Amino acid sequence: MRRPPIYGLLAEFDTPTELVTAARKARAEGYRVMDAYSPFPIEELAEALHFHDRRLPLVVLLGGLFGGVAGYALEYWTSVIDYPLNVGGRPLHSWPAFIPVTFETTVLCAALSAVLGMLALNGLPMPYHPVFNVPRFALASRDQFFLCIEATDPHFDRVITRRFLERLDPLSVSEVDH
Repeated sequence: MRRPPIYGLLAEFDTPTELVTAARKARAEGYRVMDAYSPFPIEELAEALHFHDRRLPLVVLLGGLFGGVAGYALEYWTSVIDYPLNVGGRPLHSWPAFIPVTFETTVLCAALSAVLGMLALNGLPMPYHPVFNVPRFALASRDQFFLCIEATDPHFDRVITRRFLERLDPLSVSEVDH
């Protein structure tokens, strides 16, 4: 697959409402490969972009299950196989005594998998991204809002997409180089 000559087009907006409206209109126009940037989370924006990634809960569940099984297996191995101590005629495999360690390892592994899974699924750390080439993009961390329609979108055409973005009345429209 050939790499497009530009990464995409970046439109700058002044308010979060304008950004959400622009994302909805772009979606209605047929654009699917786009991203939005803002200095704070905007709840409606994920819905406007149709961003529904359900992989992180699965990663956390699998991490928690692994932690629970590993914690119980550790307790079982140490108490029954590796170092069995018969204290007062009690059974070696006394599962109620294993519950605190099992619970703690479940929580620990679920939390670690949540953090590491979030970083991996978000592609972080990301020291470079093409939108960093646009000088005004530095305002995304302060007080401006940006919508980027990527050139890999099947509906993308440099001229038509630029005209579409300019009809949304942004502060500016910039080309994003690779």
